[in-house]
Amino acid sequence: MPRDAGPAPTPRRGEANARRVEAMIAAARRRRRLQRLLPWIILAGIFLVWEMAVHAMDIAPFVLPAPSAIADSMVKWWWPLLNNAWQTLLTTMVGFALAIVFGLALGVAIGSSALLYHGLYPLLIGFNSVPKVAVVPILVIWFGIGAVPAIITAFLISFFPIVVNVATGIATVEPELRDVLRALGARPSDIIRKVGLPRAMPYFFASLKIAITVAFVGSIMSETVAANAGIGHLMMVASSRFDVPLVFAGLIVTGVMGVLMYALAVAVENRTTGWAMRGQAEQQVSPMGGA
Repeated sequence: MPRDAGPAPTPRRGEANARRVEAMIAAARRRRRLQRLLPWIILAGIFLVWEMAVHAMDIAPFVLPAPSAIADSMVKWWWPLLNNAWQTLLTTMVGFALAIVFGLALGVAIGSSALLYHGLYPLLIGFNSVPKVAVVPILVIWFGIGAVPAIITAFLISFFPIVVNVATGIATVEPELRDVLRALGARPSDIIRKVGLPRAMPYFFASLKIAITVAFVGSIMSETVAANAGIGHLMMVASSRFDVPLVFAGLIVTGVMGVLMYALAVAVENRTTGWAMRGQAEQQVSPMGGA
């Protein structure tokens, strides 16, 4: 008699597998939903603990204001906050745009030439080590009080990450790949344009996410020293009046602008270099991904 080949697949077993897959997909959706909500939950918890601690320890508002006092100050001074935030955003974006243009060009040049890499890289490191707050008084002497020192400070403080990351992305193209392309008749400019620049794009956008946040630091740092408008100027005026809730309101507005600009950089990165993050995207979408 022929041996029994085992039980044949039944429709009930197929339905169980389908339900298991649906459960995995639903769990993956819940994880993604939790990932989106988690920052807001943590932020709400921080503000709640902050509010309770201020009231429990009876801390004076001019020492550490409660979040409710900061919110009241934001409502009261919403128009000056809006005007000065716009000024800070404008100067930061101008300095950041200049950093992108010059940083990308210099990064490509340094990454493409070993001579420039070894000649300019130590100078860039030395210049980046100089505290930018020490440069602001010199900029005031040269350009006077106003938006120009803030623009230049934002440019100087966000320039270095872009140069370093772009140069690294181009310089790390495999020598074997360069040799193969040269053997196929590719010119050095073709290698940079068709291989080096696409290879450097993930590095470039990673540097943008760093540079946009530190650009705000540069603008506000300059505004606190030599400006007649901007969030930094507003915070200095508020601190001279011991209006600490308004100072914290300026900090929160600056943080919100930084997060929005970071989110914009991430959105552009996902649209232009999504291929570089496909592994992470597949892990998030796949129902078989780890918890």
